[in-house]
Amino acid sequence: MSLYTMLIALVFLLILSGFFSLSETSMMAINRYRLRHLAKQGHRGARLTIRLLNHTDRLLGVILLGNNLLNTASATLVAVIVAMLFGHDDLALFLGSIAVTFAILIFSEITPKVIAAAYPERIALTVSYVLTPLLFICYPVVWFVNLFVRGLLILFRLNPEQNEIEQKISIEELKTLVLEGGHFIQHKHQSMLINLFDLETITVDDVMVPRSQVEAIDIDEDDEVIQTQLLTCHHTRLPVYRERMDDIVGIIHVRKVLNQMQNGKITAETLEKVIHKPYFVPAGTPLFSQLQLFQENKHRIGLVVDEYGEWLGLVTLEDILEEIIGEFTTHAPTQSSSFLKQEDGSIVVEGSTLLRDLNRKLNFQFPLDGPKTLNGLILEHFQDIPEAGISLNIANYPMEIIQTKNRVVKMVKIYPAFAASETDELLE
Repeated sequence: MSLYTMLIALVFLLILSGFFSLSETSMMAINRYRLRHLAKQGHRGARLTIRLLNHTDRLLGVILLGNNLLNTASATLVAVIVAMLFGHDDLALFLGSIAVTFAILIFSEITPKVIAAAYPERIALTVSYVLTPLLFICYPVVWFVNLFVRGLLILFRLNPEQNEIEQKISIEELKTLVLEGGHFIQHKHQSMLINLFDLETITVDDVMVPRSQVEAIDIDEDDEVIQTQLLTCHHTRLPVYRERMDDIVGIIHVRKVLNQMQNGKITAETLEKVIHKPYFVPAGTPLFSQLQLFQENKHRIGLVVDEYGEWLGLVTLEDILEEIIGEFTTHAPTQSSSFLKQEDGSIVVEGSTLLRDLNRKLNFQFPLDGPKTLNGLILEHFQDIPEAGISLNIANYPMEIIQTKNRVVKMVKIYPAFAASETDELLE
């Protein structure tokens, strides 16, 4: 064999070795979720790739078998070429070994693997057409080699297949995937997906309308009072109680009440004809579970009760949907959380405002693992009912109590810990 032929064979061996390095990296780096999506769409290369990845031991066996055989052949061929040119010169053989190692690293290892890591999908789907028949041809050798591999795994008490089965993606990892896919997902859709994941951690206590703000009807009131309240109410469904708010007797749909009107008047008897049994929700129920319960029980409104049976507030289907897609309903004036920007950069906020609303709408960082409202957070801080004019600092936000009434902090002035320009932008 001539020297020229040997040099051509050496280049050919390096290229083939680079192919196996390219295959190995692309197969290991490819996005499995994207791969499954392509396979469902009927992409043959994706199906072949999945089939190969389902047996990683066989895939790596055939790749590494080819890679190592080719690298060994390259080193042997270089030794033959050096012997032909320089005889049995030890220095020449040493320099030849260094040269072939450098060539293998550059042309057969590093460069192909860098390229494969940059374009894993394009390369893996293509090489799968070559690796599939190659694995079929070399299967007896691969099977024999894997016998020793399995023996070592058993010796070290390792089970890679079981580990792959047990690997599950967590909610936090799903959030990361959605956030990293920002270039491909519209911002509104991205926000909705993140909010949907949060339904497992948010409870009905976080979104319910507090009992003190619930609009309800006393069925024992005069007919004129009931009629006026129904004609001026801000909701389509209202709780009905008898004498005390603790004694809830049911829920009414205002439209059905108006349909029952006789002689243009609404009476207590009218309410009793259309009243529905109240639907109670245990405090602490995750929003996702409650959404399913609303769907299964055909309800749109529920009364949140604690472990003692005392009802704490009211949660509706709309409240849960707003946690996913954002606000879309019109709230009653008693339930609106106003944020009044002051000239000095501070913000005047109602004490009944939910901390989650403050964090979401004003980009604050108040803790959410305790009280749900700003009033509750301040009362927990003082362990007492503070007076107006007292200043405090919670979560690095200086604030001043402006008004207290009936053992409740009504108005608070907060001095944000971020730039005034950002505050202006958020409040617009």
